[in-house]
Amino acid sequence: MLSNVAKSIGQRSFLGKLKPLASQPQNGYASEATFETRAFKLHNLEEGPSTNVTLTKEDALKYYGQMYMIRRMETAAGNLYKEKVIRGFCHLYSGQEACAVGMRAAMRPEDSCITAYRCHGWTYLMGVSPQGVLAELTGRSSGCARGKGGSMHMYGKNFYGGNGIVGAQVPLGVGIGFAAKYNGTKGACIALYGDGAANQGQLFEVYNMAKLWNTPCIFVCENNGYGMGTSVERASANTNYYTRGDFVPGIWVDGMDVLAVREATRFALEYTSAGKGPILMETATYRYSGHSMSDPGTSYRSRDEIAEVRQTRDPITSLREKILTTELATVEELKEIEGKIRAEVDTATKNAKNDKEISVEELTADIYANPQNLTAVRNTLPLAELTHKRLGKAVNM
Repeated sequence: MLSNVAKSIGQRSFLGKLKPLASQPQNGYASEATFETRAFKLHNLEEGPSTNVTLTKEDALKYYGQMYMIRRMETAAGNLYKEKVIRGFCHLYSGQEACAVGMRAAMRPEDSCITAYRCHGWTYLMGVSPQGVLAELTGRSSGCARGKGGSMHMYGKNFYGGNGIVGAQVPLGVGIGFAAKYNGTKGACIALYGDGAANQGQLFEVYNMAKLWNTPCIFVCENNGYGMGTSVERASANTNYYTRGDFVPGIWVDGMDVLAVREATRFALEYTSAGKGPILMETATYRYSGHSMSDPGTSYRSRDEIAEVRQTRDPITSLREKILTTELATVEELKEIEGKIRAEVDTATKNAKNDKEISVEELTADIYANPQNLTAVRNTLPLAELTHKRLGKAVNM
């Protein structure tokens, strides 16, 4: 039996109308195709994104590769955690790949992003190599935060993390959007959070603040059905999260369809960039793993439910079917992409295990914007008595 959570994202893979456009095929294959996505649900909007979307072969292979890379990286991360090479918290993104890849596909160079602790995939999409992600997870010097951030605190250009406090990144996202407006950079900030954070009081505060100042911010609720081990029906009186911004317009989107997410994000960016203020998106998605590596994820849902979603709604399989059905690529082309990604992740995994660990000097460096000598501070640990210094140039500063 499927729970209401699984039913909410659909019981069958939705391929829509698969129609190759009239184009000049290469070796008998199409260069682009059109698809009909599931209908978007709207809140306080007279019109929304188009459900008729175009996908080029180039973009199809790019999105497929990105989603497959995230899936392989998360599989590698899970294995490293079981080997006790990764320690501490570790939250995997497997099953939710279409959300991040679809949003990233719509983002412009001037746009930025901030998310919660399920951030490995986003870190990769924002320009960090698989090596940089996996080495950060293992606490090695080649990690994107030089091994000091770990799973929940990864950063890159225009990517502000990776944040460990539930919901706390959303007010920061409004601040980033406000800074873009204040400085005239014309960018918008995508601030992501989960259904588990959706009942946080600070979210409702910043909905008001963002609307009051017409801040270019896109609030995105990645609704994967469960906040830790609690289903959305048990936690929220109103599970239509796209309506919860009240005076902030909202869109519901099928978060298992990378093309639907891309079109919704394009619409949202055009809306907020036109000076209309913030907008809220809810992506209906699903996580295959538990909340974190310490959670088997089967005490509050059945294995049959997880298997059903994998078989009928998997975002990677769904895109693969679209590509093959419309002859955008051959099976051999997709297998070649998969093989290269597996090899790259395998190499990155070995390097992440064998790279040198960070030194004690590194541990105490770059803690403050202005380096300080804390030797005179009482009641500090011996480690904190070292002189703080700057070893690297801060990103985004």
